[in-house]
Amino acid sequence: MDKQNTVSFDKVRLGGFWGAHQKLNREVTVGSVYNRFKDTGRFDAFKCDWQSGKEGRPHIFWDSDVAKWIEGVSYILNAQRDDRLEAIIDEVVTQIGQNADRNGYFNSYYLSIEPYNKFTDRSCHELYCAGHLIEAAIAYDKATGKDKFLKLMCRYADYIKRIFMDEHITPYYTPGHEEIELALVKLYEHTGERRYLELASWFIDERGKHHEVEDPSSDSWQNPSETQDQCPVREMQSAEGHAVRMLYLLCGMADTARENDDAELFEVCRRIFDNISKRRMYITGGVGSSSDGEAFTIDYDLPNMIAYSETCAAIALVLFASRMAVLEADSKYADTAERAMYNGMLSGVSLDGRKFFYTNPLEINPGFNRRDVSIRHGSHIKLPITERVEVFGCSCCPPNIVRMLASLGNIFYSESGDTVFVHHYAESEAVFGGVHISTHTDYPSNGKIKLCIDDTSGKKHKIAFRIPGWCERFELTSDAKAVGYEIINGYAYVEFEQNCELDILFDMPIILTEASARVFADAGKVAVTRGPIVYCAEAVDNGEDLFALAVDKTLNGAKLGEVDKSVMLPSIIVSGKRRVCNTNKLYQRYSEHSESVDIKLIPYFAFANRGESEMRVWFEKY
Repeated sequence: MDKQNTVSFDKVRLGGFWGAHQKLNREVTVGSVYNRFKDTGRFDAFKCDWQSGKEGRPHIFWDSDVAKWIEGVSYILNAQRDDRLEAIIDEVVTQIGQNADRNGYFNSYYLSIEPYNKFTDRSCHELYCAGHLIEAAIAYDKATGKDKFLKLMCRYADYIKRIFMDEHITPYYTPGHEEIELALVKLYEHTGERRYLELASWFIDERGKHHEVEDPSSDSWQNPSETQDQCPVREMQSAEGHAVRMLYLLCGMADTARENDDAELFEVCRRIFDNISKRRMYITGGVGSSSDGEAFTIDYDLPNMIAYSETCAAIALVLFASRMAVLEADSKYADTAERAMYNGMLSGVSLDGRKFFYTNPLEINPGFNRRDVSIRHGSHIKLPITERVEVFGCSCCPPNIVRMLASLGNIFYSESGDTVFVHHYAESEAVFGGVHISTHTDYPSNGKIKLCIDDTSGKKHKIAFRIPGWCERFELTSDAKAVGYEIINGYAYVEFEQNCELDILFDMPIILTEASARVFADAGKVAVTRGPIVYCAEAVDNGEDLFALAVDKTLNGAKLGEVDKSVMLPSIIVSGKRRVCNTNKLYQRYSEHSESVDIKLIPYFAFANRGESEMRVWFEKY
């Protein structure tokens, strides 16, 4: 393990593409999510005064929804304090303090609905909610210096350690939904109290060693792999079960491997990362292909129309891949994070910042969402919705978008020894440890980048910048003169003295990408990409019967179109053909009859922002 030091988001200012998304998140999305959570009773649940017959009955995961919102707001408060937002959070913290039991336990559902059943049902998310509350408390303490929330959560974490690890008086050993593991490592890092790291490590190493039934009153519908219980974590060979749970577990594993210098656990993380990125990930960086269990299935099972590809899973993949990037200087990790964040993650929020997707398909035919007219409750095959909504019954994704965008600067830079690493590209500035680094670019609109680094610490002598996996050719100059570099595992290492300016030009052509022949859903098809951006076509641009289109495999005449200000990227125009047939006949003799057309493509993350429309990523070719 390399064990680089991450440059924290609060030392990084983002502009350009991601800066604009952060501004929208701050000015629109934060308020939109709060309003819907307030409307649905999520904030009122913290009063713990619900009674039968009242509206807004608390749910087992509502605490985590509010906690993620608080965490995201706390990241925003790092840059600029806001009395109104802080008042909302302070009220929640007061309610937690007033309603926590004598042991420090807090969960609005159990305290209100089942006070005598605390920590009896592994499937009911208590430890998951606790983990998110811990993360929120840490973030709020860092942003404001108000430590009441943090003290409450330390007391809660101490109680959890006592009843699970020290005395083990609970009916199960590990969380049904992982998350607390990574939160406990953060708590250790923030407080310096090693007992929290010990508890995180214990939860990880106890997983898969016990027969833990999700529902103690009946046989669970789940296989043990759904909750990553099929074997001890150190024996895992592949990503299994619920995608978000799996990836949060991997985040916790990577964190404890780092803190404990655990090479064996790191090797498991590396092995599973390769399984995901090489066999179980969509071209968009989406993961978890099945709606049954929101889960990974088998290698190469990546259907398009019924793709689950949860927004939270894409976020979790970015978090895991970014952790791996600072444990091993290999570009494959940041390449994967980049693919997920520009596509599978960003598609989870509308261009106006107010609406969200839980699932992110790679193909939409709206008529199929109305196919089950003869049954009352819908079919076994769950098709993703075709337009984003403001809130879900299970609304984990909207506040996850809030906190991820607000803290995105966490993944851009790191440093180790005499080297500064640049993992991602955006108009940005970072100041840390006597180093000032600025990046000037319109990326991902084009591949032109200027890196300026000034080191007054006298400790840095190299800058290592990632060569994106999609880039086959690049130029590196300084003052119009070629610069020497050494490429190691996808990073170009350049030596400098006290300061330097580097001009990088990544070749960013329009290209066609094909999937492995083992991905049956995409056999014989191609997708259009440019740089880190996956493109798609919508019927709103290209007319009905979108699935009659095929693209010219030579990309002859392909060009960039206009830049949509709300998307901040150009469209792409490619030559294609539309099959012409008699639509009044169900079947007819095959003919080669087709007409030439220009196909307009937009960035995948921007689909479904102009009303319901057919959409596709993968095309036949000719």
